[in-house]
Amino acid sequence: MTMSSKSPDGATEQGSPKVSRREALAGVAGALTGAVLSGADTTALAAQLPRQASTTPAASPIAVPSDPTRVPGMASEALAARSPFETPALAPTGVMTGGVFSPLQSLSGTITPADLHFQRHHNGIPLIDPHRYQLIVHGLVDRPTVFSLADLRRFPPVTRTCFVECSGNGRAAFKSPRAEMTPQQIDGMSSNSEWTGVPLRALLEAVGVRRGATWFLAEGGDAALFSRSAPLEKGMDDALVAYAQNGEPLRPANGYPARLLMPGYEGSACIKWLRRIELLDGPIMTRDETSKYTDPLANGTARQFSLVMDAKSIITSPAYPEKLSTPGWWPVTGLAWSGRGMIEAVDVSADGGATWTRAHLQEPVLPKAYTRFVHMWKWDGAPALLMSRATDETGYVQPTRAGLVRARGQGTDYHFNYIRGWRVESGGQVLFAADA
Repeated sequence: MTMSSKSPDGATEQGSPKVSRREALAGVAGALTGAVLSGADTTALAAQLPRQASTTPAASPIAVPSDPTRVPGMASEALAARSPFETPALAPTGVMTGGVFSPLQSLSGTITPADLHFQRHHNGIPLIDPHRYQLIVHGLVDRPTVFSLADLRRFPPVTRTCFVECSGNGRAAFKSPRAEMTPQQIDGMSSNSEWTGVPLRALLEAVGVRRGATWFLAEGGDAALFSRSAPLEKGMDDALVAYAQNGEPLRPANGYPARLLMPGYEGSACIKWLRRIELLDGPIMTRDETSKYTDPLANGTARQFSLVMDAKSIITSPAYPEKLSTPGWWPVTGLAWSGRGMIEAVDVSADGGATWTRAHLQEPVLPKAYTRFVHMWKWDGAPALLMSRATDETGYVQPTRAGLVRARGQGTDYHFNYIRGWRVESGGQVLFAADA
C-alpha cells in the first residue's frame, strides 16, 4: 500500500509511506511528553531523534553542566540576565554625537527590548534627577504651566505601540554600500516599543491653546538643546509625552525621565529628555531644522518638514552573515512599517523582482508600528536575489532604489526607504545586494 503526502507548496508525492514535517514534529512532541510522564530518560530519547543542521559550535567556551537536571540551578538576581549564549548588542559604543544601531537580525517578533533600542545623540546622554524634572508649556497658551514628573503621572495614562526611526536610517547602505553589511548596519536606526505616558493633547487642553497657535516647538534637555517644530494638529492627535517604555521607566539613553513621542514622524521630532514645549503661529526654523532634516529633490528644490516616514521593509533573515546550510524550505522573515498607518501587504521576491509572492503578516498588525512578515521559500541551491516590498493602507508602495533616486536625486540625505535585496550564493552565503 502506498501513501501520499503534500509538500509545503501543495504538491503531492507518491511512493513509500512519508510523514510531513508537521506530523513528525507532532510525533516528537508526543514521544517526549510520553517519556516525561513515564519517567524515561529524555536525554537518551532525544539523542535518537532526527536533527536539523545546526550552526552551534560543537565546543563552547561557556562552562555548562553536562546534565542540567542533576545539579542545582542558579539563584535569582535583582535583574534577570540574558543567557550567556545570547549576545545581541548595540553598536557602535562610546558615541557622544551620532548613531547607535539596533541589532535587527537578532530580534524576534516586533517589540525591541529597551536596552537594544537604537540611539541618536547630539551631545551625549544627560543625567536628569526625576525629582527635579520640569516640563514647561508656554507660548500661545492661556496658562503657562510647569509640570513635574509626578504631575504627568497624575493624568490618565495611555499606552501606544509604535516605531521610532531616524530620518537618516539607511544612509550608509545608500552612500557607501558593502556586501558584508548586516541588517543592523543597514537599517538599525529604527526600533519599535510599547510606550506609556500622557497624551500631549491633555497637557495642551490643561494650559489652554490660544487662537492663532498652529505649530509648537519641542526642546530637549541634553547639552545640545536639540529642538524641532511640528504642526499643532499632530500634537492634538496622537502625540504622547512618554515616561515608560516596554513596561518600565524610560532608560536614560531613550529619554528619561520623559520624552515626546510622535507616532509615524521621523525620530528627530520625538524629542528626548523633553524640557520645553512652546506654542507658536508657525515653525520657528531652528538650526536643527534648517541645516539638517531637509530633503533635496532631483529638480534642484528641497522639501522641508517632511516629517512622516514612508512605508519600508527589510528582510532580517536570511541576511548577512548567515549561510544557508542546505537546499530546502527556509523562512524569509523581516519587518515592515509605515508612518502613514498600517501595513497592508508585504511581497517577497526570490528572483530580483521579476516575480513576487504575498508574505504572511503576523498578528497584530498595528498602525505606525512594526509588522513582522514571513514567507516560506524553497531554495534549490542556485543563486537567488531576495527582496521585500511593503504596501501601506494608503496604497503607497515601497519604491526601488532607481525610483527613489528619480524622485529625490542622488544627493538625497534622508528617508531611504527603497527596496533592499540579499544575494544568496550557490554555497548558501548571504550578502547584501548593494546594487539591487
